[in-house]
Amino acid sequence: MLEDRTTAASAAPWPAAYPTGYAVVDVETTGLARDDRIVSAAVYRVGAQGEIEDHWYTLVNPRRDPGPVWIHGLTSEMLAGAPLFEDIAEEFASRLAGRVLVAHNAVFDWSMIAREYARAERTAPVRQRLCTIALSKELALPLPNHKLESLAAHFGVEQRHAHNALDDARVLAEAFRPSLLAAAGGNVRLPLLECRPLTEWSDGAPRIGRQSTGPASSSSYRPGSWRPSRKRPPCPYPNPGRYEPGKPLKQGMRVAFSGDTSVERDLLEDRAVEAGLHIATSVSRLTSLLVTNDPDSGTSKTVKARSFGTPVIDEAAFGQLLQDVTPATDG
Repeated sequence: MLEDRTTAASAAPWPAAYPTGYAVVDVETTGLARDDRIVSAAVYRVGAQGEIEDHWYTLVNPRRDPGPVWIHGLTSEMLAGAPLFEDIAEEFASRLAGRVLVAHNAVFDWSMIAREYARAERTAPVRQRLCTIALSKELALPLPNHKLESLAAHFGVEQRHAHNALDDARVLAEAFRPSLLAAAGGNVRLPLLECRPLTEWSDGAPRIGRQSTGPASSSSYRPGSWRPSRKRPPCPYPNPGRYEPGKPLKQGMRVAFSGDTSVERDLLEDRAVEAGLHIATSVSRLTSLLVTNDPDSGTSKTVKARSFGTPVIDEAAFGQLLQDVTPATDG
């Protein structure tokens, strides 16, 4: 029971490997694409055992249409006098420095933050992040879905203004503390992921991206320019079949990826290739494993994986498995 694990946390020694501080973050944006911008941001600084220390909130002028006003409620008029991201980058960084970034669907918040820092020719001082969706799965919380409102309801946290960055960050901070206590009480491994600064790509060379000034202008954020295509040598090992949960990966297994990853995709694929795995660009009956941080996204790969019965794991679990890949069987 969750209550037993939470109570046990006060009596059991605190896990020495746990981080010493967290920054619970929420950002509202003009959209979901790589060239979208942040319109508001909030940070709740949280101590080692989940205690709230302080909070900070700001609007951000995205220098473009604010996007889904019906969701975040921020109009062009409201944002016109707000600071630009480069104006708040230093203060934002001071709130993140030395802490693990915590967010609900953290891959999205981290990606938006990292891209804003890249545009400002700076680097966000974040080395690790923790997704509360992944943590709720580690704790096996009986949630009906992965929405923030469901996590809040489970812990009795009142949600007053959904899709307001300040209120969403507060709700998450208040729900994170009992989650952290439950994890500590059960000595649960926190699903920490690596945060690497993002680099925009254009013409095959890395550079800082620039926001386009209009729909007809050229932009380094064009689809397909995110990273150059790469051809890899064929895997020298035969496909041993599907991954079996609870067992190690085996050289030759065909691994597909779907969605955003905390480690840049090319680097993650390089690590898999170095371990002797085959990188599959699509999912078929021969695919050994699908790696995704959002198995419920409904992408073509996740849909095919479900139809074929292909095992699905998240990036954190895949990273652990990469540390001990079984050699291919001779013959």
